[in-house]
Amino acid sequence: MPNPHSADQQNKFETPNVQRSYEVTKRDLPLHCPLPGASLWNSHPRVFLPIEGAKNSRMLCPYCSTEYVLRTD
Repeated sequence: MPNPHSADQQNKFETPNVQRSYEVTKRDLPLHCPLPGASLWNSHPRVFLPIEGAKNSRMLCPYCSTEYVLRTD
C-alpha cells in the first residue's frame, strides 16, 4: 500500500490552478483550462479558451481567472 505521506501521494492532492499565469505556444492549442496534468477532482469544469483571436494574445479563464499568454515566436 502506498505511503499517503510520500511526496508523490501529496502531489495528487495539491490545489489545482495555483499558478496564475501560463505562457503557451501553438503546440498547446486548442487551449483549455485546467491544463493537462492538473488535478481535476477539485477543479472547475474544463473550458476551452479561444486565445488565437484574443486581444494581445491573452485570455483569462472565466472560472479561476488564470491568465494565459500565447507566445508568437
